[in-house]
Amino acid sequence: MSSHSDNEPSKQELAAAKAKQDAEQAALPYKWSQVLEEVTVTVPVPKGTRGRDLTVQLGTTHLKVGLKGQPDFIIDDFFYKPIKPDESTWTVDDQQEVTITIAKQNGAEWWPHVVAGAPKIDVSQIQPENSRLSDLDGETRGMVEKMMFDQQQKQLGKPTSDELKKQQAFENFKKQHPEMDFSQVKLN
Repeated sequence: MSSHSDNEPSKQELAAAKAKQDAEQAALPYKWSQVLEEVTVTVPVPKGTRGRDLTVQLGTTHLKVGLKGQPDFIIDDFFYKPIKPDESTWTVDDQQEVTITIAKQNGAEWWPHVVAGAPKIDVSQIQPENSRLSDLDGETRGMVEKMMFDQQQKQLGKPTSDELKKQQAFENFKKQHPEMDFSQVKLN
């Protein structure tokens, strides 16, 4: 009997899907990566290419990248989701590749592909870079630490920080009012 459920892919199926995805992505005329807020696209161009030799158009919903004088664009397609053209940039690096930094309008989602005509990646497999707690401002860090503590407590079947606070407040109230009967009280 296999150890995985029928609707969960096996390790072999995951590996095959990853290999297929990697092959599809490698066949694209560009490389791309992303963080939640932006997508970076790198397009190889002939050595010696300068900015004036290129046509790069970043619209809210459409991307065009090509060499002037060439009939076909390297990329001419619609973005997966709308972008912020005013916050997006492009540069030519070492006169051999164009790097396009695309600001997502919704900076809180992973894109399965940059443009509509490209093969998709499995966004559920994305491992975001770990940011260190020390990189966060005090308020955010406290919130993240509380969430991590609460998640750990739940996994151990123990009360969360809010439940612990409630219990403590209730205990203090009981001490202040010994004349009251609290035997029927349930804390949720």
